[in-house]
Amino acid sequence: FEKLCSISLSHINVYACLVCGKYFQGRGLKSHAYIHSVQLSHHVFLNLHTLKFYCLPDNYEIIDSSLEDITYVLKPTFTAQHIAHLDKQAKLSRAYDGTTYLPGIVGLNNIKANDYANAVLQALSNVPPLRNYFLEEENYRRIQRPPGDIMFLLVQRFGELMRKLWNPRNFKAHVSPHEMLQAVVLCSKKNFQITKQGDGVEFLSWFLNALHAALGGTKRKKKSEW
Repeated sequence: FEKLCSISLSHINVYACLVCGKYFQGRGLKSHAYIHSVQLSHHVFLNLHTLKFYCLPDNYEIIDSSLEDITYVLKPTFTAQHIAHLDKQAKLSRAYDGTTYLPGIVGLNNIKANDYANAVLQALSNVPPLRNYFLEEENYRRIQRPPGDIMFLLVQRFGELMRKLWNPRNFKAHVSPHEMLQAVVLCSKKNFQITKQGDGVEFLSWFLNALHAALGGTKRKKKSEW
């Protein structure tokens, strides 16, 4: 879900409690995460930005290779070699509940009335040239955008969603599009929302044009990065 504190609603310095899954700001004395650890005896927290683990309230970093699966689910990475062989592999992956799934063919959660957007995002995630471009973050990490430009958020969130959909080490056979859809609401100035149904064709047209512009394309049909 969107990485903000469940109490302060701040995006700054947010930690996830690995016992209950709630998000809290800070880990210092009297911070929301600190208080949560004392009141409920939940002691292991993950910084959602640095991807480092901490024990609270003692406030020391936990270094344990067994936790790497959690950080990989939050931020999957793909090499060029891995991407090149995606369509040649039909190996099923196993989720933590024992169910099997094929990476790339997984569900997107319906949050409210966002199924129209989910259908478009699912379809785009299976267009190989588009998928391959966004699976490798280096393709667009260094693209320069004007200060204050929010449209590049769509590029970042779409890339994150693609990597989660194609992650062979997912804990579940479905993925939350919450952060992607929050970016859509913001960048479309609420023309497309998750609280009411929208038109899939209109969303597809707007979304592709918005990605094209954010990656350096223009209305004069100049080619963007992809």
